[in-house]
Amino acid sequence: MINLIGLQKNVSLAPHTTYKIGGVADYFIVAKSKEDLINAVLIAKKNEIPYFILGSGANILVGDKGFRGLVIKNESKKITFDKTFVTVDSGVILLDLIKETLVHSLSGLEHFAGIPSTIGGALWQNLHFLSPDRQTTLFIESVIDSAEIMDEDGDLKKVDKSFFNFSYDYSILHDRKLLVTEATFSLEPKDKNLIKNQIEENLRWRNKKQPQLDEFPSCGSVFKKIDGVGAGRLIDEVGLKGHQIGGAQISNKHANYIVNLGNASAQDVLDIITLVQNKVRSELGHALETEISFIGEF
Repeated sequence: MINLIGLQKNVSLAPHTTYKIGGVADYFIVAKSKEDLINAVLIAKKNEIPYFILGSGANILVGDKGFRGLVIKNESKKITFDKTFVTVDSGVILLDLIKETLVHSLSGLEHFAGIPSTIGGALWQNLHFLSPDRQTTLFIESVIDSAEIMDEDGDLKKVDKSFFNFSYDYSILHDRKLLVTEATFSLEPKDKNLIKNQIEENLRWRNKKQPQLDEFPSCGSVFKKIDGVGAGRLIDEVGLKGHQIGGAQISNKHANYIVNLGNASAQDVLDIITLVQNKVRSELGHALETEISFIGEF
C-alpha cells in the first residue's frame, strides 16, 4: 500500500497531457517540491510499484488502458539565480523560466520559447529548436552546466552535462531509471529588448509553421528527422497531410504533427503512425522512427 499524503486513485491522465488522450492511472500524486518528488519515488521503489514522472505531458502518448502503477506529476518550481547561473527544479515549466531569465537579462533559453516542456522533460529529450537563422539546430545541452540526479539506489549526486551523453532526441535518461531533481544553466548577459524580440520572433514562427495546442491538441513532432530531411516533408510527399483516422489527423499545417480533433484515442494515433511508417518506407525507402514516448497500456 502506498502511504502518501494527497494520493489519488483512478485518475484520468488525458487532462494532464498536451494530447488530451490517455486512460486512467491506478495512483496519482502531485509533487509540489523537490522533496515531495524524491519522497514519492523512494516510496514507489520501496513498495516495488511501477512509477512514471509526468511533467507538462508533452512529447508522450498515454495508452487508452492507462497506467498500472503510480504517476507522479512533477510541479516542483524553485528557481534560484546566482549571477549568470540559474538553478531550477526539474518541474519548472520552461516558459516560466524563460520569463524569469528575461527579467534578469540573461540569454540562452529564449530560443526554446513556445515549447511546452518542464526542465526534466527538456533534459530527457535534449530539447532542440531551429536557431535564429533557421538553418542549424540549437540544443538545450548548449546551456546546461550541471544537474542533480537521484540514481537507481536512491542516492543524490551532482553531475555535469557530459554525464547525460546528449545527442539528437537522446539523453542517458532514456536508458537508466534516473531522476533529475534540479538543473543549473549557464547563461549570458544580454540586452533585455533583444531577448524579448527573439522570444516574440520564435513564437511568431511557431504560430505560422505549427498547429497550436489550444486549437489542435498534440504531442508535438511525432517522428525524428531523417538524413537531414524533415519527417513532415516526407509525409507530405506521400500525400498523407490531412489524412484522418478516427479522431486523429495528420495536421494540414505541419505533417509531422498528428493532432487530436477532439475525440481521438491513443489507438487512432497509433494507427496513423503505422500508416505513415509503412507508406514512407514503401514509397520513399525511408524508415521513420518516432521521437515520442509511449506510456502505459495500449
